[in-house]
Amino acid sequence: MSSLAADRIDRLCTLARRAAREGDDEHARSYVRRARRIAERHRLDLPTRLKRFSCDDCDRYLIPGRNARVRTRDGHVTVACDCGSHARYPYR
Repeated sequence: MSSLAADRIDRLCTLARRAAREGDDEHARSYVRRARRIAERHRLDLPTRLKRFSCDDCDRYLIPGRNARVRTRDGHVTVACDCGSHARYPYR
């Protein structure tokens, strides 16, 4: 069952990326929300590409330069969404 859910989450991630690149933010947001709900229901982790490129507060799929600002600092990357939320991820 979890492999079916993981496949569905991957598909929703691809659809969210495609919709966001085409400028359809509402569809991209709904795909991100659905993927998060499926992951919560089946107790799965989100794929890294969806976790890093979606806003935790407003569920937008983030595209650097369009609706997100990405900055590198000492040992971490800061991603700022247009809604004002920030996420920090370490790097080596």
